[in-house]
Amino acid sequence: MPWFKFLHIIALVSWCGLLLYLPALLCQQARPERVAQGFSPGAPPLPRLVYNSLASPAALLAIASGTLLFLLHGLSGSWLVLKLLAVSVMVLAHGLCGWLLLRLEQRRPRGVVGGALLSAGMAGVAMLAVVGLVLAKPEL
Repeated sequence: MPWFKFLHIIALVSWCGLLLYLPALLCQQARPERVAQGFSPGAPPLPRLVYNSLASPAALLAIASGTLLFLLHGLSGSWLVLKLLAVSVMVLAHGLCGWLLLRLEQRRPRGVVGGALLSAGMAGVAMLAVVGLVLAKPEL
């Protein structure tokens, strides 16, 4: 099963990287001159493409493979509950990025930059918590 753990780690690293990239991309798209131009007709905008084609599949793969690893190895402990709480915060940050993307597509950029910064901060803290908990596996 080492290949399955490898798949989980690759999916998680990809998702984490995209959770940090998406807010930056949203901030860039929220600039007033970008909003006035709108999105290119006929081509999907880059934030939508990154969110739908890269970040969401990576998140689903990371969560599904992590759940399967948990079930196969019978992991338990309070550290796991805290880790799952941190992953839930990452899911919230992912959802916030999706909501901010919808606001941009509706040409309502007000609050997008602040929301993107909040999303990046939430995701960053949650990622550090996940890594710390997995490496330490403290007995709480």
